[in-house]
Amino acid sequence: MIYDKDLLDRLSAYAPVGYLNTVYRATRAGLNPLTPSLAGGRWVPKDTTSVLYTSTAADGALSEVSFHLSLLNPRPTKPVMLHRIRATTRKTLRLLRADLIELGVEWHKYATLEYERCQMIGAAVAFLECDGLVVPSARWDCESLVIFSNNHGLDQELELEHSESVDWISWATQNGVLPPPIT
Repeated sequence: MIYDKDLLDRLSAYAPVGYLNTVYRATRAGLNPLTPSLAGGRWVPKDTTSVLYTSTAADGALSEVSFHLSLLNPRPTKPVMLHRIRATTRKTLRLLRADLIELGVEWHKYATLEYERCQMIGAAVAFLECDGLVVPSARWDCESLVIFSNNHGLDQELELEHSESVDWISWATQNGVLPPPIT
């Protein structure tokens, strides 16, 4: 991947911080919640960097999985697993809304599936050897912690504390985040 030198310089100006907090991740049943993915997403292009997407709020994790499951046709009906994880990072960038806008993210498109600028930022943060990125959630009023597993000691710094089954359709309906079914 070719990195934008200006973006790398701008991101290098942010002071990385350590992070110790409880985070949440929602997955399909049977998946190990501590296994990172190469599927890409908002903060990294597919097949480039393995990541673990988490949320600082249980509802944030549920809103994200509900959004993505609701896009499938037919819409899955099986419950999801909500996992509470104790996460520690050592070199994490925290970018606020204003920071993202300054870095070229078009805020009115932030909750859409147009990920290109966010992916450039996330890939650059991983290239700078940060182990995490804290950013505003696109789906809930909370933050997301994106863990770059290639730069993070997952087995020593993540601890699964609790898992529970959640009927995601009921949750999404009660919280007004379930779009109409695709027809």
